[in-house]
Amino acid sequence: MQFRRFSIVLTLFWLGLFVLVPHLLVVLTSIMTPDSEHLAVWPVSGESWYRLREHLYLQVFWQSLWLSGITTLICLLVGYPFAYIIAKLPRFWRGVLLFLMIVPFWTNSLIRTYAIKLILGNKGLVNSLLVGLGIVDEPVQLLYTEFAVIFGLVYVLLPFMVLPLVSGFDKLDETLLEAARDLGAGFWQRFRLVILPLTMPGVIAGSLIVFLPAMGMFYVADLLGGAKNLLLGNIIKNQFLVVRNWPFGAAFSVALILIMALLMWLYFIANRRINRQGGLQDESL
Repeated sequence: MQFRRFSIVLTLFWLGLFVLVPHLLVVLTSIMTPDSEHLAVWPVSGESWYRLREHLYLQVFWQSLWLSGITTLICLLVGYPFAYIIAKLPRFWRGVLLFLMIVPFWTNSLIRTYAIKLILGNKGLVNSLLVGLGIVDEPVQLLYTEFAVIFGLVYVLLPFMVLPLVSGFDKLDETLLEAARDLGAGFWQRFRLVILPLTMPGVIAGSLIVFLPAMGMFYVADLLGGAKNLLLGNIIKNQFLVVRNWPFGAAFSVALILIMALLMWLYFIANRRINRQGGLQDESL
């Protein structure tokens, strides 16, 4: 009992010191006045929050939502059937594929992003292959485009979509599929009425795990997208390290945290509704 209390107190202390306090400092900085010498000073000012309404930053916000949304959709379309295949394999081969999918994480994601830059460059592997096969006469501009940013985000974040989906498919009750098959349901009917609803928690969890980090991966946009394809993380990084306007960078950070909190709240509501519907279906049976 004493060890349990000690563990709880230690965990709460750790979270309070290294999670709650830094977040409170960021919120506090966001309402301070910018200063070139001291970075942020009193008195309280709402200038940083008011600047969030400027057209330039609203455009970056919508572009971040667009790039993150497309990345999440592609990861879902690719990861859903891949997770289904992994979940149906024998335990040994499932472990092998999951291991091969996780191996790239042993290398820093920044280094892997540099590798993508070399692959998509004008003299990279893709263009060399296209020119060598005679498909194009000259290299195609792939780097520093929206396509390159989405490609890099999908490459980095795809495993985070697959793992929750594999867990969802593991919990899928095969007897329900057999019952649906016996009742004459075709593949698409079984998918729409049985498989998709039962794996929806994994879909929602994977989408959040992909969507939220995608909005802040500034180094992917910097290396692959150039100056025309910015994410919210790029604005935050530039305000802190280049412009040195800490209150505005903090305001952007708090706005991103609020977006994440909203999406997490929607996730819990959707998950609760799915569990409630599953419970009602069990009672009706």
